[in-house]
Amino acid sequence: MSDTVRGIVFVALVIVITVVWLRFFQPPAPPPQKAGQPASQTSTAQTAGPAQASGPSSGQPVAATAAAPAKIVVVEASAEKTIVVESSLYRVELSNRGGVVRSWKLKKHLDDQKPPHPLDLVNADSSRQLGWPMSLALADAQLQEQANAGLYDVTPAGGDLTAPAEVTFHWSDGHLDVTKKLKFKEDYEVSIEVSATLDGKPLAPAIAWRGGFGDKAVYKASQLVNVFYKQGDSLSLLQYKKLGVSGNQSQPAQLAGPMVFTGIEDQFFTAAFIPDGTDMSLWHWTQYHNVTTDSQTSSEPEAEMAAGAAHPETLKVRVYVGPKDLALLGKVRPSLEELVQFGWFGVIAKPLLLVLQWMHRYVPNYGWSIVVFTLALTMVLFPIRLWTFRSARKMQSVAPEIKSIQDRYKKYSMRDPRKKKMNEEVMAVYSREGINPVGSCLPMVVQIPILIGFYRTLSGAIELRHAPWILWIHDLSAKDPYYILPIAMVITTYLMTKMTPTPATVDPAQQKMMMLMPLMLGFIFFNLSSGLNLYYFASNVVGVAQQWYLNRAQPLPSRSKFKKKQE
Repeated sequence: MSDTVRGIVFVALVIVITVVWLRFFQPPAPPPQKAGQPASQTSTAQTAGPAQASGPSSGQPVAATAAAPAKIVVVEASAEKTIVVESSLYRVELSNRGGVVRSWKLKKHLDDQKPPHPLDLVNADSSRQLGWPMSLALADAQLQEQANAGLYDVTPAGGDLTAPAEVTFHWSDGHLDVTKKLKFKEDYEVSIEVSATLDGKPLAPAIAWRGGFGDKAVYKASQLVNVFYKQGDSLSLLQYKKLGVSGNQSQPAQLAGPMVFTGIEDQFFTAAFIPDGTDMSLWHWTQYHNVTTDSQTSSEPEAEMAAGAAHPETLKVRVYVGPKDLALLGKVRPSLEELVQFGWFGVIAKPLLLVLQWMHRYVPNYGWSIVVFTLALTMVLFPIRLWTFRSARKMQSVAPEIKSIQDRYKKYSMRDPRKKKMNEEVMAVYSREGINPVGSCLPMVVQIPILIGFYRTLSGAIELRHAPWILWIHDLSAKDPYYILPIAMVITTYLMTKMTPTPATVDPAQQKMMMLMPLMLGFIFFNLSSGLNLYYFASNVVGVAQQWYLNRAQPLPSRSKFKKKQE
């Protein structure tokens, strides 16, 4: 083949290849340019390689691609500020430094200052050292510290708010991003929504109640503050000694959910966290803060807890912060009535409280309500007192006969079989006279459950906190400051003991023990609530009057009658 032919063939092949390539392998047309997008930016985005597309080119912005993470904007306030939310029930002060609570005052419940002020459930002294309520809790301590120290941007920006109201805190350092939304209602409930992300990835946030809880002007929180939680049908209470990891109480211990509710409480108030669509877990621990009194510094334990999401997600909870009032707790869903602890005697204590509440409608003083209730109860129990009195009188009437039987067998030891014969003769006398030997104990057996029920009622009923009676009694749930009621209770108990018929067969040592019982009761009742002492004192006063009447109406039979009966 000549060179000319080779050239023609070559040109023909090139034409064929070009036509085929353009027909079957033509590159797709570029997408239409978006309005407002610079031509230079579009060109760069299309032609740049992976390294170039992921970062900015020389001095020119680069369009984000699907693989590029969204840039997190830094959000931070310029100065610290306080936000106040009020309703007819509470006044809450929030700080954008950490998005926390600095004060939570209950307007209808006062403290023990003079003059009294609305009770603040937040202890500012310990919170400054240990952290504030509603602070953030995260698994990473460094991130947690940063989030709780940041200055959050607040919406709305300023001014005091009246419930219902919503406050939103938002803070970000460009990596960690935290948002808190608090929706305050007119009642004691607050809805809280918390989300936290790190470089766009969600974290598992928790809301903590730090710095202790409750009324510390009177009660030691270390003794009366508990962390509680309910799983299934079981409510559990944890005192500060049982919080945290064993051997290191300051390290939070986790109790995995789901929780029905959890929180922190003292004798009369609670902050209960209820999940609102989140699988909620509990963390609890104990921290110590320094207390200076009389130039001496000591450490005091504080119970602390956090309720949070167990998995990376937005935390949604409702929080009840207020009194442990049965009526109010019963309106919360799920019900929080179990937080009023009546113990084993709840079947008695709860009805007693309901009766007192009913009486208070007509007798607007809980002290006098207790007196009226005691009078009514004592009159209802009078038939039992009358029956036992008659039984005691019968025992006194046969006491000489019983004594003669015992004297015949006193030379025998307790192990001697003949002692059994003595018991048979004594029981025969009791049977003949229709006497129940344990009948005299019946009033006390009936009164003990009521007494314990009243104790549980007065210990847990918010209605009796700071409820006055007369003169020196300003708080029926606290002990008598001058011990007047306990002393009066001891004196009237002694009179009751002296006036109650006692069989002559009772051992002298037992009689002395019975006389010492009022004094022993006094030592116990000196530290119990004045309401309980008032109940016992009122019961004794009515009992003394009834016993005086019975002793006059049915005096003790003379010994001559016994001699005639023997003949």
